[in-house]
Amino acid sequence: MRSQLCSALMKAVVYVLNGPNLNLLGQREPHIYGRETLADVEAACRRVGGELGLEIEFRQSNAEFQLIDWIHEARQRAGALVINPAGFTTTSVAILDALLTCEFPIIEVHITNIHRREEFRQHSYVSKVATGVVAGLGTQGYEFALRRLARLIEVAGS
Repeated sequence: MRSQLCSALMKAVVYVLNGPNLNLLGQREPHIYGRETLADVEAACRRVGGELGLEIEFRQSNAEFQLIDWIHEARQRAGALVINPAGFTTTSVAILDALLTCEFPIIEVHITNIHRREEFRQHSYVSKVATGVVAGLGTQGYEFALRRLARLIEVAGS
């Protein structure tokens, strides 16, 4: 019984990982990324997570190795992951390799529609492993991602 309870609790943890320069949301190119800050995004994720019974681990780093370490940590603690790899979207095979080790749903989020932007932004290594991709819906994309993951976790637990 205890192991079932621990397993159920682990599944309700969702990591929300954010890549480089997202700490500058609201300041960096607000005409592209909007005026909401990363703190605003975190508050919205925690609010939606609370509504859905999810424990949110919300983190941001400009360092590729740190994101990889957090993905490894999530493998042990989480039931799902949201990732906005930002500038690592188009460059990081290492993040892709880390995500390939995960046995839970992964939703990739982009604030802008990367497919309408410069050509170099249109390729994503993360998409190759993602369960789903949310792009171009602003910071609300994080909320959509959490709602979908909650549903996937619920279905997997049935």
